[in-house]
Amino acid sequence: MIDRRRLLAAASLLPWFGPARAADPAAWERTVRAARGQTVYFNAWAGSDRVNAYLQWAAGEVAQRFGIQLEHVKLGDTAELVKRVRAEKAAGRSSGGSADMGWINGENFLTMKREGLLFGPFAESLPNFALVDVAGKPTTRIDFSEPVEGYEAAWGMAQFTFYGDSRRVAQPPKSLAELLAYAKKNPGRFTYPRPPNFHGTTFLKQVLLETAADRKPLYAPAPADPAALLSPLWRTLDELHPLLWRQGKQFPASNAVMRQMLADGELHITLTFNPNEAANEIAAKRLPETVISWQHAAGTIGNTHFLAIPFNARAKEGAQVVIDFLQSPLAQARKADIRHWGDPTVLAIDKLSAADRALFSQGSAPGSVVQGAPVLPEPHASWVEAIEREWARRYGQ
Repeated sequence: MIDRRRLLAAASLLPWFGPARAADPAAWERTVRAARGQTVYFNAWAGSDRVNAYLQWAAGEVAQRFGIQLEHVKLGDTAELVKRVRAEKAAGRSSGGSADMGWINGENFLTMKREGLLFGPFAESLPNFALVDVAGKPTTRIDFSEPVEGYEAAWGMAQFTFYGDSRRVAQPPKSLAELLAYAKKNPGRFTYPRPPNFHGTTFLKQVLLETAADRKPLYAPAPADPAALLSPLWRTLDELHPLLWRQGKQFPASNAVMRQMLADGELHITLTFNPNEAANEIAAKRLPETVISWQHAAGTIGNTHFLAIPFNARAKEGAQVVIDFLQSPLAQARKADIRHWGDPTVLAIDKLSAADRALFSQGSAPGSVVQGAPVLPEPHASWVEAIEREWARRYGQ
């Protein structure tokens, strides 16, 4: 198992993990002045009412503070942004692009970075970067095993989490083996979203990490023939699928669908990438207070999600100012509050002033993870395509 201590030790040896360059106050002031009056088109997933409401709040704040108009361009999938920026580059549109910033990570970041579709490096020159917990949360500089190198700015943390109603799940399964045992005793009461839905793909990666004899190859680019390395995943799924909802012949479209199936009693266990999702749903009266959350004791996949600027953005200055605000203690605390979003912060709380630390003192809530598990780093982003392609061939018909 690659635990947090080993990840920190390994990361400290890499050249891109060294001290960040301090922000230049004079240069930043010029950026802020240039940003005033700009319209920033923020391309971001729009599948959550809470996220959409949070972005509306942020738009009001940057308008009042900086004179910037923030427009949420609502996406169903971040791949839409990647395809559009790629098409603009192919058409020779090196300026005046349709997107000024985007919410990305993983394979979308890898694609945009490798194809020269990103502006930067800029992230470590932002004033609020000094508050980011790069030591305690090394995935703020590592995106699916790919060095960030300043081409995207950390925005929020995520860790793969399961939840269910304690009236039905008296002993939460804290490992893949225990989950299999639960499925055998309770057939049809668990499933996962159909890949390429990212929750579904993440479940597959979690299974792969828990079954791999050697995880090291999974943190390097996927080989041309990954069959041998993926065989433990397929053996496990072959055992699990007959025990799933509809015997693994059909899969829900998303974890939102699974959440409703849980509320209706059709499923006993569902999954999420936000450790506070169940607490959010309980607070909103959509789930009962008997719902509990947990993670596999030996660790679950965790990552950081980021904000980036396309290479041909019209409002690069405005985008940087918006991103810096979204990394501020005020914006991060509101985002971490389950009343608004419940997305864990990227900041190092011990770096904050007493007044800013107080913004994060909401305490725990019903449905929150009681005992957190180690974070397992994401496999290299290139594994996503290999896993999804073979899953579709084997089970997607």
